[in-house]
Amino acid sequence: MKECFICDKHKGIIETSGAMIYEDDYVYVGHIDRNGKPNYLGHIMIDLKRHAPTLADMTVKEAQAFGVIMARVSKALMESEHAEHVYSLVSGNSVPHLHMHIVARYPNTPKEYWGPMEVYDWTDAPMGDEDDVLALCHRIKSYLESHPYE
Repeated sequence: MKECFICDKHKGIIETSGAMIYEDDYVYVGHIDRNGKPNYLGHIMIDLKRHAPTLADMTVKEAQAFGVIMARVSKALMESEHAEHVYSLVSGNSVPHLHMHIVARYPNTPKEYWGPMEVYDWTDAPMGDEDDVLALCHRIKSYLESHPYE
């Protein structure tokens, strides 16, 4: 296998911003890292831990874990961070290792900036530094721990 950013991240070869929000045998959840640039607060990444390029490559157990954590993180963003909507996106164009972008949309976001990547064009978007990202990660992690899946 060629070099893979996500595999390298999970091996500890690459360090990313934020903190681990959730991890089990199948998935890892953390905040997006923009290489020192301000981060849109609430842009979460769900990585499949095993190297698999697409949704179709998941095992049943992986798909169950992926789907459950997707729902739980989305609910945490809505309840803990007061997002009014949560976008999800799987592309795989730049990194062929299955990962999903979960992006919060907050109240009063102008309609022209609705969308998982459009929010980055909004000059008043809630952007933050490493401390802000860490605080958000800890809030989401605490929410998940105090609200087990029902």
